[in-house]
Order: sequence, then C-alpha cells, then structure tokens
Amino acid sequence: MSGDSAMRDARILMAGCGRLGQRIGAALAEHHQVFGLRRQASRVPLPLTPIQGDLLDPDSLGERVPEVDVAIICLTPDQYDETGYHRTFVQGTSNLMTVLEAASRPPRRVFFISSTAVYGQHQGEWVDETSPTEPPRYNGSALLAAEQRLGESPIPGTVVRFSGIYGNDRDGMLSRMRDGSIAPEPDSGYTNRIHEDDAVGALCHLVNRTLDGDDLADCYLASDCEPARLGDVVAWVRETMSCDPVRPDARRDSRVGSKRVDSSRLREAGYRFLFPTFREGYASMTGHPVP
Repeated sequence: MSGDSAMRDARILMAGCGRLGQRIGAALAEHHQVFGLRRQASRVPLPLTPIQGDLLDPDSLGERVPEVDVAIICLTPDQYDETGYHRTFVQGTSNLMTVLEAASRPPRRVFFISSTAVYGQHQGEWVDETSPTEPPRYNGSALLAAEQRLGESPIPGTVVRFSGIYGNDRDGMLSRMRDGSIAPEPDSGYTNRIHEDDAVGALCHLVNRTLDGDDLADCYLASDCEPARLGDVVAWVRETMSCDPVRPDARRDSRVGSKRVDSSRLREAGYRFLFPTFREGYASMTGHPVP
C-alpha cells in the first residue's frame, strides 16, 4: 500500500463501516484519524472514531459529521432490492454530500465506492472508465445515479468501480468450484475480480495520493490484471487443487454478463497489485503455490 510519504494525521471520514469500509478505515488509521459513520456507533470498531448518524435522516448528521480532509462513501444497502439500493446509494449519498458541501471547510476530495455493475456490456467487450454505462439491473442504476450526484458536486470527487471482491474468507465461489457445483463450458463468459487485500490497498493508495496533493481522475476501475473466462478459472482450480467430482447438477453457465475490465488507469496511477491474477489470489486462500 502507498502512503509512507503521505500527509500524516489527516482527518478522514468513512461513511459506511461494513466489512470493506472497516478494513479500509483500519488501514488508513495507521497514519490518520478515521471517523466511522454508522447508524449504530457501537458497531464501529477500533481504531476508528465512532460517529452515530443515519444517512437517510439528514437531521441526524448535522453537526455530528466533522470537518475532514477526505471523505469515503462505502455503503451497503439496507435491503437487496430496488428500493433498498435507491434508498441507500441515491438518497444516502445525496444527503451526505449536502452536509459535506455545507461545511465551512469541505473535504479535499470525496471517494465513492461503486461497482462494474454500472456497465451493460455482455459480449466480451473491454470496458474502461470512458466506456458507455448502461446498467441492465437496478443495482447498477442506483450506483450510477449516486456517481452522478458526486459528479455534480463542487467538491472534487473520485469514483472507484470495483469488480467482484474475493479473498481471505470471501470464498463462496472458490468453494463452489472445488465442490463440483460449477462446471462451465470452456467458452463461458469473461469474469473479473479483485482480491480484498487489493481492494483495500487500491483505495488507500488513491487516498494517500490525494493527501500528497496529487491530482486524481474522476473515475478508476479496480480489477485485477487479467479478466478470464469462468471456464478457464474453474479448470485451473480443478487442475491445481484438491476438488470433488463434478456434480450431475453442476451449473454450466456463468450467470453473469461477459465483459473484460481494463484497470490500466489504476496501475498508471502507481498502484501495484498484490494479486495480479486469479491464480495468485486463489492460491493464497489455500496455501497452494502458483504453478
């Protein structure tokens, strides 16, 4: 992770302290004061400084949101349907931005954690930060609306669109590959992923660049360096690790859109991946060496 030269003792707001937010906040708290904003302050872990506030209740924010150098919006929907996504991402982001914009000293930059779900490409196309965003589902539409609210603000903003996060104990897909419940065809759709440690590292790298006074783009794609067909990923896992026989009812399709995420801009900004492909990432989860 970058940051030894970054401004020390900066004040950072982490709005949303779910699993990813907690990990990013804890990493940044090694050198900065990080405030964790959550509806239940008791659920904000140390070393973050807890702040109780509800993004859906602007009156609960008010004077509770401190002046900070950087704000990070890393939200989890309160329910996984269209209403929940709109309420959390669109309304919640807009309410917080209104509070930050009214501050006597607004943050230098606001980061919004988004997703490659904002893209609708599904024929194996490459996508980058300039590609059209036509989300096919409500989750991508809500994220895109929140991104647009960030872009309308006078405060500089950066959107970071993550692909599928895996790694550590985020092992659901790996478990299904190893127990034989996924057996896609060789020409299955392309998939994209980022190890959780790289998701944390990439965001911290960009935050520290901001604290160093560097200019950032308004959007970065955060995905590892090698999009891969799901069939190729499963084949590698099954050739490399101990796995159960393929089940008769194994899923044969990828059930996801097929696109290839180009994260060149993030790498050009100086981030170096700990796990540049799925091979290093999955091997790290099982202790297997990469062939």
